[in-house]
Amino acid sequence: MTMTETVKQNQMNAEEYVRDIYDKVLERNPHESEFNQAVKEIFDSLVPVFAKEPKYIEHNILEQIVEPERVISFRVPWVDDNGKIQVNRGYRVQFNSALGPYKGGIRFHPSVNLSIIKFLGFEQIFKNSLTGQPIGGGKGGADFDPKGKSDGEIMRFTQSFMTELWRHIGPDVDVPAGDIGVGAREIGYMFGQYKRLRGAYEAGVITGKNPMVGGSIGRKEATGYGLVYFVNEMLKDHGLSLEGQKVIVSGSGNVSTYAMEKAIQLGATVVACSDSDGYVYDENGIDVETVKELKEKGNERISEYVNRHPSATYHEGCTGIWTIPCDIAFPCATQNEIDEEAAKTLVENGVKAVGEGANMPSTLEAIDLFVESDVHYAPAKAANAGGVAVSSFEMSQNSMRLSWTFEEVDEKLQETMKNIYTSCVEAANEYGDPDNLVLGANIAGFVKVADAMIAQGVI
Repeated sequence: MTMTETVKQNQMNAEEYVRDIYDKVLERNPHESEFNQAVKEIFDSLVPVFAKEPKYIEHNILEQIVEPERVISFRVPWVDDNGKIQVNRGYRVQFNSALGPYKGGIRFHPSVNLSIIKFLGFEQIFKNSLTGQPIGGGKGGADFDPKGKSDGEIMRFTQSFMTELWRHIGPDVDVPAGDIGVGAREIGYMFGQYKRLRGAYEAGVITGKNPMVGGSIGRKEATGYGLVYFVNEMLKDHGLSLEGQKVIVSGSGNVSTYAMEKAIQLGATVVACSDSDGYVYDENGIDVETVKELKEKGNERISEYVNRHPSATYHEGCTGIWTIPCDIAFPCATQNEIDEEAAKTLVENGVKAVGEGANMPSTLEAIDLFVESDVHYAPAKAANAGGVAVSSFEMSQNSMRLSWTFEEVDEKLQETMKNIYTSCVEAANEYGDPDNLVLGANIAGFVKVADAMIAQGVI
């Protein structure tokens, strides 16, 4: 067989292997649309890897990596303020520990189901790999809605949640963190309950804690800041910058707020942000301090923003934010918030770059459109890895029983995001598709995990 024939045969083998394993995934998980979407997005990128390195096919890495090492589902009973017993369902998916203890957030939201937790955990494997830190991938959550709940109800729920979860986690086993609906307050209650049940002060068991109980300074800002640092590297690589750019940011939680803050610091004008009810627009620029006051201190809706800034307008429906002409879009709210139609509108309105702050905020069709339209596209598993990177820094600080300054953490975060960007670019170039950061992120994250799995044998 000639060299050309060998290359063609390897390509055919790779395509067949990926197709066969994906068909098995669909057969095993027929109702898990979010998980299947995440798997397809990664699988499509890996064909050139299997064509070049048949060892991954020989070790059947794909079929191993798409199956979680452990799935935990449990009842979470709690008592509301009216004395009524409520019951929710909790999850922890411990997906892959090839690189280190499972690491990934906990999400409290009524939409949470096994498919969503599995998709988040699967993405987390590769995101954590990209950080260069020794952490595996996992995710957890519950179909509990914290919106409108009292502090007492949230405390009782989180304590009940941890009463089951504590037996499955530990500083060297599984280290949860926050996500949608789980901030410093919820993390604090969970840590307190873990400490009570464990009978020991193991600060490294959970991250996102208040700095006075072992949390890392700079963790709150990390995902949003890291997103902007990554996009800034991407823009610089193409002779662009954030200076003078018009930006829209979906969401108004931690990721969105600090992405806005850092973008403004780097010279951009943020003209819109949103919550689940609607969005605000101000051509003069959103005042991020007002957003912080509304969301961090008052837990109010974003519609209240216009009462403090008469130049702003409020619009019902959060998806309308993507109709606003902008230079850069930061989807930071939730999965699949940008569909093909929204992507088409962004492209038609001249968007130059899209940086994903949420997990899988763009559908597969939207991603394809961005790539085909030469939009500079920063995929979530690379661009929003700053949060878990600083969570890993928190684990290190807990192990060493010390605390780094904000400046130290921020410097390490900038270095990490720059390294992630470089890894993505190098992988994209190596596999023949320069500037395709979707390909680069998926391959760079996968190879490290796959090699570790091979080294550890069939387990």
